Amino acid sequence: MSNSIVTVRGLKKKFGPNEILHGLDFDIPAGRIYGLIGHNGAGKTTTLNAMLGLTSYEGSVQVLGEDPYRRRAHLMRYVAFISDVASLPRFLKVRELFRMLSDIHPNFSADKAVGFLEGTDVKLGALIANLSKGMLAQLHLAVVMAIDARLLVLDEPTLGLDITYRKRFYRRLLEDYMTAERTLLITTHQVDEIEFMLSDIMFIRDGAIVLDAPMEEVGRRFAQLVVAADNAEAARALHPVFAETRFGQTVMVYDGADRAALEALGTVTTPTLSDLFVALMSREDGAR
Repeated sequence: MSNSIVTVRGLKKKFGPNEILHGLDFDIPAGRIYGLIGHNGAGKTTTLNAMLGLTSYEGSVQVLGEDPYRRRAHLMRYVAFISDVASLPRFLKVRELFRMLSDIHPNFSADKAVGFLEGTDVKLGALIANLSKGMLAQLHLAVVMAIDARLLVLDEPTLGLDITYRKRFYRRLLEDYMTAERTLLITTHQVDEIEFMLSDIMFIRDGAIVLDAPMEEVGRRFAQLVVAADNAEAARALHPVFAETRFGQTVMVYDGADRAALEALGTVTTPTLSDLFVALMSREDGAR
């Protein structure tokens, strides 16, 4: 894919005798907001580490046309990364941190960082060592968001933040995305909170990709049927990828089924991203 920011082919990673990633192939096109979703231990962070040049791997990884493992220092001028573990110099005050970053990073904007702290309890004169865990997370987000990066990688970016700030962060993130030429890759457990902003979704399970598709395709492909007991057998004959009983009714999820046939049996809706995640994580084969 010629306009890809990230191109991955045959990505494998082993820790000792255990293979963690099993030959992943995917592209992340420029200007998209990609969600990488998976349970703990599924391989999300290992995939990100390979893309960021933080670990060796087998296969091919290209980020902005470069090998991240060999060209990491160069790439980090154009790639910003938020991990779920913030590491900030605790001996500095917030304004001193911004001043230092302005001196060492050509694409960091102190004014932008200050703007991202508006509405938080983080003060410019505060010593970083005295900030709470939530305030540290807010500061770290502000720092990375203030870097004019072509690719922004967010690994559980709102972990430890309360719901009010999480919503504010994602709104601000989307506003920033709309006014800048950048590509976003987000991993999170709060799937419902980011569904509204995603253009593409990738589900990963046990080191393999289960689904990789634009959100428009997801809406066309997948359907959720709520069916009464007397129609359950007919509904199962249409080969759902997932089924469970809730309050005396059966809920089934389908991939590529005829919607008219489903509507004749019960109530049809498009599954939420979290419902689809549960369905495909329970599926024996991959959807892709």
